[in-house]
Amino acid sequence: MKKTTLFIILTAFLLFGCSTYQSSDNNTENDYLDFSKRDDQFEGGIKMIPIQTPKGEFKVWTKRIGNNPKIKVLLLHGGPGMTHELYSCFDGYFPAEGIEYIYYDQLGSYYSDQPEDQDLWAIDRFVDEVEQVRIALGLNEDNFYLFGQSWGGMLAMEYALKHQDKLKGLIISNMMSSLDEYEKYAKEVLGPQMPEEVFQEIMKIEDEEDFQNPRYEELLMEHHYQYHVLRKPLAEWPEAVLRTLKHLNPNVYVYMQGFSEFGITSGATLKGWDRSADLNEIEVPTLVIGAGHDTMDPTQMEWMSKEVKNGKYLFCPDGSHLSQYDDQKVFFQGLINFIKEVDKKTTN
Repeated sequence: MKKTTLFIILTAFLLFGCSTYQSSDNNTENDYLDFSKRDDQFEGGIKMIPIQTPKGEFKVWTKRIGNNPKIKVLLLHGGPGMTHELYSCFDGYFPAEGIEYIYYDQLGSYYSDQPEDQDLWAIDRFVDEVEQVRIALGLNEDNFYLFGQSWGGMLAMEYALKHQDKLKGLIISNMMSSLDEYEKYAKEVLGPQMPEEVFQEIMKIEDEEDFQNPRYEELLMEHHYQYHVLRKPLAEWPEAVLRTLKHLNPNVYVYMQGFSEFGITSGATLKGWDRSADLNEIEVPTLVIGAGHDTMDPTQMEWMSKEVKNGKYLFCPDGSHLSQYDDQKVFFQGLINFIKEVDKKTTN
């Protein structure tokens, strides 16, 4: 009985709850929700997209929400090797604004194919994958906004540096442009905020590369994650976040990022990544999102917003690495305002 009642309420909300929505080209709410002319109607917006790689063809999972010919936001998740589930909260904000958005699990992530060949886990290949996804979804410079958070922010920067002519707008969320600077910030600023004996024990485990020691995860959970990854007690972390952690592909994550939470482990392929000197090549309208309690330095992210040619900075004072959850109102208000401002300027 309860499930039936809930279904009726949700249906009523979808049909009538956003009755004031009208997009810039006079599309109504019914147009936003109408799948009847789409080739993904059969599975409610889900499309498995074939991707050509040097190791053969694989498929990646995508799911489109809504219709808006002028605003289509492709979401690049973090990790590497996590999932689109980190962005479930976007459902609470984007539909009411008429913003079309696309969930997407990168190759190797839970809902997509998960080949084991490590040669596939390279930045250039991921950039090529995003470009193939863009083409398959019909995204172009008139509608394509690329949102990337954490590792997804790295990937978004790399994509923009190669294909910015295909973009309408770029969003770099909770990601610095230099991993060496990230490591320095983690060890010199965040680590010392812990009790001294705790940080010393963590560093000792890292120095000895004893990452399988259960004490390592225990200390991070208690003293790091709930202060700088998502600022809530672990018992209150959203189910979608716990689900994406459960679905993490460690083979991709460890190969590219390593085991450490205070930098990039020696030997990991992302070690030394730095695009700071190249940011001034990005001319497309760009929003950089930083947070007061992030694992990333908000001061450096503000600097990034000034290095790109057409940048804007959004600061989430109460947020951490997943500021879409712990400073949600500021995060979504700023993100939505940016998208609509860019749309208004390019439409007029």
